[in-house]
Amino acid sequence: MARHTLSRTLHDLGLSAWFGGTLANAVALNAAAGEAGSDSATGRVANAGWDRWTPVNAAAIGAHLVGSVGQLRADKERVAAQQGVAGMSMLKTLLTAAALGATAYSRVLGQRVSAAGNPPSKRGTKPSKRTKALQADVAVAQQQLDTLQWVIPALTGALVAISSYAGEQQRPSEVAAGITAA
Repeated sequence: MARHTLSRTLHDLGLSAWFGGTLANAVALNAAAGEAGSDSATGRVANAGWDRWTPVNAAAIGAHLVGSVGQLRADKERVAAQQGVAGMSMLKTLLTAAALGATAYSRVLGQRVSAAGNPPSKRGTKPSKRTKALQADVAVAQQQLDTLQWVIPALTGALVAISSYAGEQQRPSEVAAGITAA
């Protein structure tokens, strides 16, 4: 069996950064921004942090996608021949698409909030009463971001779990049993 270390590395590092970075920002950055001293400072700190994370996240997602395509190309015969691998690959693809969609929508919302001139916030994604009253559309974006900050790590975490399962499917005993069953 040929080695595909580069594609696996890109896949795994990209996915781990995508998962870990979004989870860390949801858990730490947004909460820490809430301690910035004022609602205006909270919005400014949260926006600065997320804006700095965006290019790193984009690179991580790109690496993951390149690695995923490389792995799929390398394993195309096994995907076709081993029972259960095609279904796992389809589920993984659907979850990746959902995570990409949630991430892209989150970025659109983040840009809307950032473009509003660092609107006041109680926590990175919790709009202040002033924002709700004066910039209702921005407050709605902040509230949607509050949900998405947890959806993205949940989806990418599920991808980590499925990737672990995919690795288990490559054990010689699993390959033999899957090909025999097919």
